[in-house]
Amino acid sequence: MNPHILQEANWKEIEKAKIKIAILPWGATEAHNYHLPYGTDTFMAQKIASDAAAMANKKGAGAIVLPPIAYGVNTGQLEVKLCMNLNPSTQQSILQDILFVLEEHNIDKLIIVNGHGGNSFQPIIRELSLEYPDTIICSVNWWKICNENEFFEQPGDHAGELETSSMMAIAPELVAPLETAGNGKERKLKIDGFREKWAWTQRRWVMISDDTGVGDPAKASASKGEAFIGCCTKKLSQFIIDFSKVRSEEDLYEAE
Repeated sequence: MNPHILQEANWKEIEKAKIKIAILPWGATEAHNYHLPYGTDTFMAQKIASDAAAMANKKGAGAIVLPPIAYGVNTGQLEVKLCMNLNPSTQQSILQDILFVLEEHNIDKLIIVNGHGGNSFQPIIRELSLEYPDTIICSVNWWKICNENEFFEQPGDHAGELETSSMMAIAPELVAPLETAGNGKERKLKIDGFREKWAWTQRRWVMISDDTGVGDPAKASASKGEAFIGCCTKKLSQFIIDFSKVRSEEDLYEAE
């Protein structure tokens, strides 16, 4: 049992625990090329969150990892069989209910560890901060914690070298042989503004990829994944420690 993981803890442990901060892994359920499981985003978010919390708690962070949410925003992937979608408004309702429980038990800090690029929590946090002004909410895209280009030749955007290497490191039994994977070739948008990323529109997944991947996984390896995950976990653990010490929003800012 891991007492820092709520799903594994029992009431006796939780009742006496001095919890300062809650961590919510949030992933998705979607196709990841031919070689990675639908749960990739959720597996990764939970692994990073749980390992980082364990490290942080050794230094008194008082973190508890909440059960992961395995449904993300996949409005652009609805044509792909059994890619599960949760609308942003539904995400907000779920988060609202979670915050209600946390407030009831005097836990006033929440970190969302996001594992899915389609999830965007900034506008949700802005709105819920008005309803829960005494709770400090933040979100972390785990794969952005460390510089991907220092670990991978072609990180890729979806089921590429980065995600494949990471899954090889944490759950190799769920990764099919790389020879079964597609090459993750992406058909890019034609208009310059979209290509240069100063304009945005939702990508329709069946129009950009034949194998649901975006990024070539051919050079992925478990060793690359271990190094990258290790970097992200270590930095996230320090962030949890620092965030757990915050008593109010004023503590987030430098003194004059």
